[in-house]
Amino acid sequence: MMAVQQHNIEDLLSLFKMMTLIRECEESLVDPILSGEIRCPCHLYTGQEAVAVGICAHLRHDDYVFGTHRSHGHFLAKGGDVKKLIAEIYGRQTGCSRGRGGSMHLIAPEVGFLGSAPIVAGTVSLGVGAALAASLRCEDRVTVVFFGDGACGEGVLYESLNFASLHKLSVLFVCENNLYSTHMPLRECRPDDNISRVAEAFCIPSYRIDGQDVLAVFETGKNAVEFCRGGNGPVFLECLTYRYRGHVGPDDNIQGCHTDIRPQAEIQAWLARDPIMGLENALIDAGMTSREHLEAIKSEVRSLVREAHERAKSSPYPDPDAIERYVFAAPGA
Repeated sequence: MMAVQQHNIEDLLSLFKMMTLIRECEESLVDPILSGEIRCPCHLYTGQEAVAVGICAHLRHDDYVFGTHRSHGHFLAKGGDVKKLIAEIYGRQTGCSRGRGGSMHLIAPEVGFLGSAPIVAGTVSLGVGAALAASLRCEDRVTVVFFGDGACGEGVLYESLNFASLHKLSVLFVCENNLYSTHMPLRECRPDDNISRVAEAFCIPSYRIDGQDVLAVFETGKNAVEFCRGGNGPVFLECLTYRYRGHVGPDDNIQGCHTDIRPQAEIQAWLARDPIMGLENALIDAGMTSREHLEAIKSEVRSLVREAHERAKSSPYPDPDAIERYVFAAPGA
């Protein structure tokens, strides 16, 4: 049971609302994907909400976040506009990347989300570069780099860990270990499944935590962000989590139709550890709020997501004649 009594109710409700927003956003995409209305590949974040929300709750507006191919949750948790996110997924001009990037190429520099990309570990070095720039400017910004367990098979991660440690950069490396690299179980990829240990060779403090417990992420994230902001160098977090949908696309596991390689019993066990349901039950059992109050929050969020879809579908596609815009810097810019 989550120790919710140790936390401020406003903080807890904020965590609940943001996780609910991410969940409703992701699940709202299922039908449009299946119908072909949304055509870009979508890697849904359903089930992993506690990681992005628990970490980003401690970031300032001017802190940096870099994402992956599965970054709708990171984008929203850092303060990205849900209307711009949905419009981007539909490929519309009002999207955060002006309809040119789709689900995997998100950006919101106005809130410090500096980009996501589908290349595995591709944004890790970019995050380290941003942290180096902040250090050279004598700024106390923190840079958070989210990546999956599959990135731990890429050499650039280890180069980045070494460089960040050597220069004591304020980088929080967050590995969202959902136990599968695309469709391959982690046990078939690594001789040691404790990913957090990889940071030890670079003298980086590392922690392995329950990524389905938003308060565990919230508490560890708070300490990690404070450590980085204090100029003490990087921190590495391994968050054990699980995606409830397929690697890409909605899949049908939640509806009981088993269509991927993961054992059905495993999926059901993780569904029982739903991060949103866990916080909701803990709040009610502790008498800190009512189920009616939480349902009202869910209703508010559903309305917001529904409005985002309606606005996106009524927005124009990018002008084909402007296909070369935003590729190169304009003369004199």
